Amino acid sequence: MIDSHSTFLLVSALAAVVGLVLLVALAKLNPFIALLLSSLFLAAVTRMAPLAAVHSFEAGMGGTLGHILVIVALGTMLGKMMAESGAAARIAYSLMRVFGEKRIPWAMAVIGILVGLPAFFQVGFVLLIPIVYTVARRTRSSLVLIGLPMLAGLSVVHGLVPPHPAVLLGMALYKADVGKTILYGILVSIPCALIAGPVYAKLIAPHIKLAEENPMADQFVDSASETNLPGIGIALFTILFPIVLMMTGSWADAFSATGSGLNKVLHFAGNDDMALLIGTLLSFVTLGRMRGFNRATILRFSNECLAPTASITLLVGAGGGFGRVLQDCGVAQAILAVASHSHIPLLVLAWSLAALMRIAAGSATVAMSTAAGIVAPLVMAGTNVHPELLAIATGAGSLIFSHVNDGGFWLVKEYFNMSVVDTLKTWSVCETLIAVTGLACTLGLSYLV
Repeated sequence: MIDSHSTFLLVSALAAVVGLVLLVALAKLNPFIALLLSSLFLAAVTRMAPLAAVHSFEAGMGGTLGHILVIVALGTMLGKMMAESGAAARIAYSLMRVFGEKRIPWAMAVIGILVGLPAFFQVGFVLLIPIVYTVARRTRSSLVLIGLPMLAGLSVVHGLVPPHPAVLLGMALYKADVGKTILYGILVSIPCALIAGPVYAKLIAPHIKLAEENPMADQFVDSASETNLPGIGIALFTILFPIVLMMTGSWADAFSATGSGLNKVLHFAGNDDMALLIGTLLSFVTLGRMRGFNRATILRFSNECLAPTASITLLVGAGGGFGRVLQDCGVAQAILAVASHSHIPLLVLAWSLAALMRIAAGSATVAMSTAAGIVAPLVMAGTNVHPELLAIATGAGSLIFSHVNDGGFWLVKEYFNMSVVDTLKTWSVCETLIAVTGLACTLGLSYLV
């Protein structure tokens, strides 16, 4: 039974989210101001102290931007070098030649999975978005048709497959086997990515009308002819080098003694920020000096591409601030209290808790860690559910319906230059399809293993 206070908190949160969408979509208010106003409204109706509400928003925004700012800045510079040198165009031509234009969306889903295995979602996003822009332009296809499959591929492995932190935490709490979790996670990820990516993109793309002008896409100029492009080898080497560094860092303990000098170097170089920094510096050589660009031109490229990222990072941070207010005012706790008293199967319970927490807080990592913390004691008490499947089900739930309190929502919206409503129709539904398909596949696997 839901008590009256929990009901009030849930209704207040729903009103804040609906009000935010209306402020942006109908009143045409700047999204950052709308996010701040919605946060203050929610804090006021739930009786948070005014200054506490402001500090909560600031803390959420700062915590989100601390990681995102570096990734977006370095990733955009690397993307700019790939575009200006023609490396993105070379990869696009190669994809079209190998897969054919009609199968490009399927290829983008596979690339998203491969790049997403060692990289965080945001890292893979900024690395692959120049290729998405170029492929869409060269094939004269909708950005949604090309980009949504890539997003789906990145997202599924972020939420379902180790070594991503949220999955690792869930595995630790459930005492799951790493190898089995990776195997089952990949098996579940493939149908999730294909259904939420190429299949759904083909259905929704004709109904999304994007503006002809895209400020971010304009930064990645595609003017080189195919005869004057860098080789596919140097293009792939440059974009995959930071991915290899991150993968090496993730497995550093298997390659070297923990705490040794080599181990520390591998962990340092494999850090997301450092791997992207090294990759960006490498691109200045392989795609800059080796392509005939002088230092002044490379500096101009680096400076030009940063201006459009200002609004993106601001909105991503504001989304994190709104999510933090939702947590601090008690909404997240109310949702978990309601769900934890439900008498449903353990796999479905773990998925539901993570899904509700995701909708309330915005962060997939927070959603999975919180839900796993609640369900883990039930596992320890004895159950016939495989802990590996429980970790995957929790991860699937943590991906559901990304919306205005999720920094990733604003990242997708701004780079694709979509309205809030269109982002809900595309990205949010894509994430929901991943979550639901992931639960269905996990339940299916539970009868086979």
